[in-house]
Amino acid sequence: MRTEKFDLSGDGRVTLACYLREPKAELPIWEKRPAVVVCPGGGYSGCSDREADPVALSYLAAGFHAFLLIYSLGEKAAFPQPLVDLSRAMALIRSHADEWGVIPDQIAVCGFSAGGHLTASLGVHWNRPEIQRLAGVTGEENRPNALILGYPVITTSWMDHDGCIPRLTAGRDEAETRQLLNCQLHVGPHTPPAFIFHTYEDNCVPVEDSLVFASALAAHDIPFALHIFEKGVHGLSLGTPQSSNGWGGHDEPDFADWMEMSVRWLWKRFGQPRLEPKTGDFPRQHPYKA
Repeated sequence: MRTEKFDLSGDGRVTLACYLREPKAELPIWEKRPAVVVCPGGGYSGCSDREADPVALSYLAAGFHAFLLIYSLGEKAAFPQPLVDLSRAMALIRSHADEWGVIPDQIAVCGFSAGGHLTASLGVHWNRPEIQRLAGVTGEENRPNALILGYPVITTSWMDHDGCIPRLTAGRDEAETRQLLNCQLHVGPHTPPAFIFHTYEDNCVPVEDSLVFASALAAHDIPFALHIFEKGVHGLSLGTPQSSNGWGGHDEPDFADWMEMSVRWLWKRFGQPRLEPKTGDFPRQHPYKA
C-alpha cells in the first residue's frame, strides 16, 4: 500500500488521505482500479474517527483505491464550502488518475450521516455553476460515478434539531440555502446511482430521510439499492467490534453486512476486472519448504 496526504485548504483543516493499492506478485495485477472517497459524519462540527480509516481500509482490502476526506467543519462549514472541498478532492484524484492507477469514471463517494448529506449533495449539485466556479473545476471533473449513503441526512429536519442550520446558512439567505440543503429536491438525470443503508431504530437521523431520497431516485428512473436494517442506533459505521470502540449498541452483526453488500454492488456497477489464470508464475514447491 502506498499512502499520501494532501492539504486542500493550505492550513491543514481540509485534507485528503490517499490509500493506494500497488501491484503484488500474488495479488491481481490491474493496471487501474475503481476508487472510493470516504466522508465521515459528525454533524458538520467534526469527523468521526470510527467512520474514517476503518471504512477506507475496508474498501482498500476489497480491491479499491481508497481516499479519506476531512472537509470544512464548524464555522467554516457554511454552504457550499464542504461541497467545494469534496469537488476539489474529486478533481485532484482524476488529475492523478494515470499516476495512481485510478479509473477516472469509476469513482464512488461514501458518506455517513452529515458526511452522507455531503455525499448526496455532491450527487445532486456537482454541476451547479456556483460549485464548479468556487472549486475551480469544469465539466465532469467533480462528478461522482456512484453514491454510498450510510444513514444519511437528506432533509433539513435533522439540522434544526442539531443546530446545524446557523452554521450551514451563515452569510447566506436562509430560505434559499435550506432549499439547496434538501437533497431530495434536486435529484435529476445528472444524479448517479446510489447504494443506501439505514436502520429502522435510528433515533437521530430518521429512516424517512433515506426513503425520501430513494423515492426521488425512483421518480427519475435512477438505479439504486436500499437496505433498511431493523436493529441499530445511529452512527454504527461498520457495525463491527473494530469500529465500535466499545460503545454500547454499536456492534450490530446484521447491519455489518452492508459493507460486503456495497462492495458487490460497486463491482456490478463498475465491472470487476478478470484475469486469465497464469501458469509458471510461482514455484511448484513452497519456497520455504526444505
